[in-house]
Amino acid sequence: MSEPTYLDGNAAAGALSQVFAMDVTSAITRCDGCGQTAVFAESRLYVDAPGLVARCSGCDAVLLRVVSTPNDTYLDLRGLTYLRVPNS
Repeated sequence: MSEPTYLDGNAAAGALSQVFAMDVTSAITRCDGCGQTAVFAESRLYVDAPGLVARCSGCDAVLLRVVSTPNDTYLDLRGLTYLRVPNS
């Protein structure tokens, strides 16, 4: 068996801190594909693309994509039903 080629969702903290004022890795997410609800940090993060791709640990559907260019950051959240952030 080969080793996994992904990291956990915590590895996205740096890239997502450019977009969000809080730590998104502790937010609760719901996969639009299978309905799994989990902490974002439990997602599988692939970094071998031109950006970051987070996939559901339950069904492997794409949850989130982040691509940074010199001028902009593109954030695609269409794989999430929601991203729940606690009020603190």
